[in-house]
Amino acid sequence: MKNKIILGVTDLSFHRVTASIISHILTNMGFDVERIYSPHQENFEKLKSGDIDMLASAWLPSSHGIYKSDVEEKVELLELGLHYKPYAHWGVPDYIPESSISEVKDLLKPDVVLRMNNTIQGINPRAGITRFSIKMMETYGLNNAGYTFYTGSEEDCFNAFEHAVENKEWVVVPLWKPQFLHHKYNIREISEPEGLLGIVDRAVLLLRQDKSINFTQEQIEKLDSLKFSNEIIAALDYQVSREGKAIDQVTKQWLSLQ
Repeated sequence: MKNKIILGVTDLSFHRVTASIISHILTNMGFDVERIYSPHQENFEKLKSGDIDMLASAWLPSSHGIYKSDVEEKVELLELGLHYKPYAHWGVPDYIPESSISEVKDLLKPDVVLRMNNTIQGINPRAGITRFSIKMMETYGLNNAGYTFYTGSEEDCFNAFEHAVENKEWVVVPLWKPQFLHHKYNIREISEPEGLLGIVDRAVLLLRQDKSINFTQEQIEKLDSLKFSNEIIAALDYQVSREGKAIDQVTKQWLSLQ
């Protein structure tokens, strides 16, 4: 009988892509893999309670470090692999002149305020980019300048950006890398000198220490050797999210070429 592994997946498109790759690899090791999809913080709560054995992927230390620390109050965790090097940023379409907007405070320029779409559409409330963005709204006085930050789904965020680009609107989008919009659009990052967007993180697989007994040392080393990149995950994510391809087929094909 196969050993069963329950893999927690943060329910965003690029996390689903990464988890699909991990799932194939675990299956090839002989495990029966069940994927459970949850929002960021809930995923870590399930890791703490033992409802899941592994989590793909944790962004450390900046975005998800606070959640990981909470889990470690109860159980030790192994960090495995380096799936990619994610980071949060705010971006604008490249048709907006850099002379007009090159950093966040430029959004306060009177002529820019007149041109900008004043809606800044984010994703779910517990995502790192959302926490960072809310702080930026307050720190830079963007609320007082007429901008409004909204939380929502991934698609709320992406559709708002794509609709704005179709109409050549001036718009700012809270994003991160890896993200499939970067695969299609030229999005210029704007600088944030206060450091409110965190740092470049490490995206890793988290395994409960008490579940590591289900793995051989060779299998642990294999999981720890896995290295992808922002560009690889964004390209695979685009195939799934915008070309409508089946996620497990996309990742299986990619693995077969490695």
